[in-house]
Amino acid sequence: MDKQEKNKFLNALIYPVLFVLIISLVHFTQYVFELKWTNYGVYPRNIKGLWGIFFSPLIHGDYQHLLSNSIPLLILGTALFYFYKKIALKLILWIYLMVGVWTWVSAREAYHIGASGLLYGVFSFLLISGFLRKNKRLIALSFFVIMFYGSMVWGIFPIKINVSFEGHLWGFVAGIVLAFYYRKQGPQQEKFVWKEEDELDDENDYWNVDENGNRIKKQSFKINYIFKSKK
Repeated sequence: MDKQEKNKFLNALIYPVLFVLIISLVHFTQYVFELKWTNYGVYPRNIKGLWGIFFSPLIHGDYQHLLSNSIPLLILGTALFYFYKKIALKLILWIYLMVGVWTWVSAREAYHIGASGLLYGVFSFLLISGFLRKNKRLIALSFFVIMFYGSMVWGIFPIKINVSFEGHLWGFVAGIVLAFYYRKQGPQQEKFVWKEEDELDDENDYWNVDENGNRIKKQSFKINYIFKSKK
């Protein structure tokens, strides 16, 4: 890895590391002072539950819950900021809000907490976006996501009753929606233009072909001028 790539990677780490530090600090504070902040989560169709749209991704039930979200967020979040630097913050903001609002509107009546909705949004964006853009590096990233985190898809189904599958589902949907919406922004398909050695640059190249449609090379002429002085 050269110096430029190394700096790019280190810059991509900043926001994911910062977010993981924040949610870790929140949980540590909750644990040390024996606080219970679950009621700051999303509680669907309840006015007080609206606060959860902003606070629920920061709150986790226990250290296992925190760890299960933190490690994938570090890895997938870094990939997002590395490959989609120009739109990464906008994506995070939209996923954050979309998951919160949709969960509040449609989920079961219970407190929904944790950053897993945000995680699922990043996951599905990286999964779909590479194929939409037809960029080799991004397609490779999509396959990486499938290989190492493909099992996350099961989390969008109501398999475990004590898990907010609604948050997972809406995060997954938000990532797909944003992958299509932002498909024209960020890295695009690589295009290579090969120029033939004998390619004509004349604006009238259309006429420089023979009867078989083959290009005719321009003929070069050499004119010699002979000066004769008067005697």
